Amino acid sequence: MNRATRVARTGTVRRAATVLLAAWLGLPALAGAQVAQAVSAESDQPVDELVPPTSASDFTASQLDSVLAGSWRSPANRARDAYRHPKATLQFFGVRPDRTVIEITPGGGWYAEILAPLLHDNGHYVAAEKPPAADSEARSDDSALRRKFAADPAYYGNARIVQFDPKAPVLGAPASADLVLTFRNVHNWAVADTAPAMFKAFYAVLKPGGVLGVVDHRAAENASLEAVKRSGYLPASYVVKLATEAGFTLDASSELNANPKDTRDYPKGVWTLPPTLALGERDKAKYQAIGESDRMTLRFVKPAAPVTASR
Repeated sequence: MNRATRVARTGTVRRAATVLLAAWLGLPALAGAQVAQAVSAESDQPVDELVPPTSASDFTASQLDSVLAGSWRSPANRARDAYRHPKATLQFFGVRPDRTVIEITPGGGWYAEILAPLLHDNGHYVAAEKPPAADSEARSDDSALRRKFAADPAYYGNARIVQFDPKAPVLGAPASADLVLTFRNVHNWAVADTAPAMFKAFYAVLKPGGVLGVVDHRAAENASLEAVKRSGYLPASYVVKLATEAGFTLDASSELNANPKDTRDYPKGVWTLPPTLALGERDKAKYQAIGESDRMTLRFVKPAAPVTASR
């Protein structure tokens, strides 16, 4: 299938997706009329592809399947799906195509390749990053992300990039986001001593009832923060403390991204493991057999109403 045909058919499916979302929002008559119009407008689009799924969660699952199979995803990134479980992880956090999602420090855009296309038509994807002047890693990440977005506007054209000061972060208008997601970043903030400020910024930008999703490298629970934080691993209790002190409630935890093969005792910390493989060819097969790190997956919720302290 050539690119023009692919984009045309994608547009048809997206129009149908918009109609289905409208139906969930209580506009069934309008939805029915527009589905009929969309079907007649594209004779090569089979009618059965536009049959509404049975629920919003089924629809999200089908959209995630389509995005994960997208030709715009790089082969190297796609190979990491086996370790990062993106579909199950995003479903656990409650991501839907009509949400406003802020991803914190997305790096070169591993999750952006999934989230930005998923949210392109009916939601909003915002990448929040440090200013490029902050350090060489920030410059490299900013450049890679902007190149990625510019390369395929059909999927990334509605994505936004915002910048924040890590010491006094502001991620957007207060109560403007449905979800804030951060993948493998908290350990960096722990070293830089900016973690409390970041979690307070997450709380400020989320709507009441909004979700904070955290994935990070997990240390043994009895490990001292000072002893392990420069290894890239963190005790889950430390992350929970950061979130609850900022005002969040721990809603659920998951073992989706657990890896029992990870012994957490490597010469170069977590970066010894894939995908970094900091030791190069030394014991490479051993570390590839272990896979990516053991990770905590935590879902926090901003209370819908202020929590009143008990007397």
